[in-house]
Amino acid sequence: MFPADVGQRISESLTAGTPRTFSLYVHIPFCTVRCGYCDFNTYTATDFGPGASHDTYATTVLQELEMARERMDASGIPNRPIHTVYFGGGTPTLLPATDLVRIVERARALFGIKPQAEITTEANPDTVTEDSIAELAEGGFTRLSLGMQSAVGHVLKVLDRSHTPANIPPAVTWAKQAGLEVSLDLIFGTPGESLADWQHSLEVAIEQAPEHLSAYGLIVEQGTKLAAQIRRGTYPDTDGDDQADKYVIAEELLGQAGYRWYEISNWAHDPEGTGVHRAEHNLAYWRNQDWWGAGPGAHSHLAGIRWWNAKHPLAYAQRLSSGVPAAVGMEQPDEAERHLENIMLGIRLSEGLAISELSPTEQEQIPELLRQGLLEPGAVKRGRLVPTLHGRLLGDAITRQLADI
Repeated sequence: MFPADVGQRISESLTAGTPRTFSLYVHIPFCTVRCGYCDFNTYTATDFGPGASHDTYATTVLQELEMARERMDASGIPNRPIHTVYFGGGTPTLLPATDLVRIVERARALFGIKPQAEITTEANPDTVTEDSIAELAEGGFTRLSLGMQSAVGHVLKVLDRSHTPANIPPAVTWAKQAGLEVSLDLIFGTPGESLADWQHSLEVAIEQAPEHLSAYGLIVEQGTKLAAQIRRGTYPDTDGDDQADKYVIAEELLGQAGYRWYEISNWAHDPEGTGVHRAEHNLAYWRNQDWWGAGPGAHSHLAGIRWWNAKHPLAYAQRLSSGVPAAVGMEQPDEAERHLENIMLGIRLSEGLAISELSPTEQEQIPELLRQGLLEPGAVKRGRLVPTLHGRLLGDAITRQLADI
């Protein structure tokens, strides 16, 4: 957590600068099974010691939130009601719903939460029940993000997912009955997944009528089980052209069903184009707003200053129980790094990047990007850079060309 002099800089920046939203991310590091493609900070053990078990973890998170409030007050950082809350992991719903609700209630008491704020938890379809979802809704949650990944059994098997396709519809039904919005997360490009498999997964997802859909191309991270399986020849490697074809299929099917893309990997059901059902928490990240990350390995960002917590659950819990901040590292990117990041994030969004944010040299690249069909001409006329469908497939290339890297 930031020292006093950094806290003062944050306070001065927030007081003098453009208003920024403030969100809360809570990391739940527990999983029943570690998926073969996953390189997140997750663990299958249920108990690492005091403050780091399924039974005691929520209390440890509350300790961090209490300390955060104290440090922000001591540094004179102005209080801002929380804009969004997001529980990620891991599998947050391995904890009792009462624990998740308890964390939300304490955050509300410490910081305040804006009326109608988006409060989301991730969940695996086989870790929720009708009663647990109802309890989340009663406790203030507004959104359930289900890790569907695929509707095809053999694809889920390659990914080492614990649920089956049959788990999806009941979970969606329970969430809707409780009044929650639903987001379904999909992965495309898994080894052995055909175009027909992917189309089937999309069709099943659309049949559930979720308010929101995410679709990510599989990235095989080094050190994961799946990377080792590919290296040994158990599965073929992922294919960039295959993933591009599947992304195009996603855009076509989702567009026909009334979903509009607003970030390269995210679509909201929005036939009228009003911006409804977008994931406000994720938009806060992409718009480079502020957030506090609670939990082991969680990252935080306030006014351009970033820090991150101890990664292991026990180390995290021990620091807090000893009255020591959970943070173990901090950085403040310089102006050039922040500028590059703004380009990378802005070009991923349908709202685009303001041309005025680019240097004259960077703006000179725009005609060539238009010629390559990577930018929407109409948006450029309005002073924004918005990628075309072809540009979304080559988003990194746009950034490299603009920033000359």
